[in-house]
Amino acid sequence: MEQQIQQLFDNAKQIVFLTGAGVSTASGIPDFRSANGLYTKDKNAEYYLSHRYFESDPDGFYQFAKDNLYFPEAKPNIIHTKQAQLTQQGKAAVITQNIDNLYEVAGTKNLVDFHGNLFNVYCEKCHQSVDWHDYLTSRIHQGCGGPLRPDVVLYDEGINQNNIQQSLDYLQEADLVVIVGTSMRVYPFAGLLDYRNRSAQVVAVNQQPLQFSFPFTMVQQDAVEFFNDLTV
Repeated sequence: MEQQIQQLFDNAKQIVFLTGAGVSTASGIPDFRSANGLYTKDKNAEYYLSHRYFESDPDGFYQFAKDNLYFPEAKPNIIHTKQAQLTQQGKAAVITQNIDNLYEVAGTKNLVDFHGNLFNVYCEKCHQSVDWHDYLTSRIHQGCGGPLRPDVVLYDEGINQNNIQQSLDYLQEADLVVIVGTSMRVYPFAGLLDYRNRSAQVVAVNQQPLQFSFPFTMVQQDAVEFFNDLTV
């Protein structure tokens, strides 16, 4: 850990972490967009995760989601836990694209699940929340017979407005923005950077170099190593 980078974290009053799949790969959850990822192996994966498919073939969607999205044995790694510690100190917020619940398990405060959370399941008929264990047993709500679904944003669905507003509020308040484990290519998430506090420093921690049109510090490193070295 370069002293200069550690200093940025030490001096920051409010940090925002913008995070993606690269945070969860160390917990054994595959990055869908990587060389061996779901989107590469199955060219129809985006369709199978669309609202259209959910409506037209609910059984097919359910089977695909169960087989490919749920990793209930996965545990938070050092990236989750260090970021969670900073949020518990009242010094940080996390805005994540991940839907795997690991930030919740790590005890993260000030968290925005930008694309929702697979482990929050509800009935579309009676709108009651249902335990995710029950969903993995049946896609039909035992209570009312309605269809269950995870509270995640499918393709061709809009982002929750509260999540957008909360993200913008956090970014306006931040004096340090740290991008971790994401290429920042998926919109509208990538567009959040346009709304950052303009005086905030921006640091990117990623295995592949990123390109932005504004000055930022690129740390080309495995995020697990980076957070292992970071003192919080």
